[in-house]
Amino acid sequence: MRTFDLSPLYRSTIGFDHLANMLDNMSGVDRDSGNYPPFNIELLDENKYRLSMAVAGFGKDEINIEVKENVLVVKGQTKADGDETEYLHRGIATRNFERRFQLADHVQVNEAEMKNGLLHVELVRELPEAMKPRTIAISTGDSEPKLIESEAA
Repeated sequence: MRTFDLSPLYRSTIGFDHLANMLDNMSGVDRDSGNYPPFNIELLDENKYRLSMAVAGFGKDEINIEVKENVLVVKGQTKADGDETEYLHRGIATRNFERRFQLADHVQVNEAEMKNGLLHVELVRELPEAMKPRTIAISTGDSEPKLIESEAA
């Protein structure tokens, strides 16, 4: 059984409904696409990633990359050319595909390039300043409090 009932989670939390929805969506992502085309996900740096997909037989104009609501969608659609070639063996699959990848918050697609039959998509996590770790000074309470900012009335 690969489904989870998350309804008890909704009763005792506030603001985490998007997390439960993301878990629901992750269980169904790529269920029908199988393993085509194969891909790698590399960690290049602490906040940099590279998605590499084997797209042999596809041209740059036959691949579409789209990001919408933290989902990266890579589609490949071959253009029907009047190729009447008779194959004795056809091992290079050039069938249409659609791959979906759930992106974490603040992950942006930086660039994409095709090289040697591989599609490389560079991803970067860019945290806003408010979410970056910061050090808080600890006062001893012996000195008078300092006025940081005030508005003139």
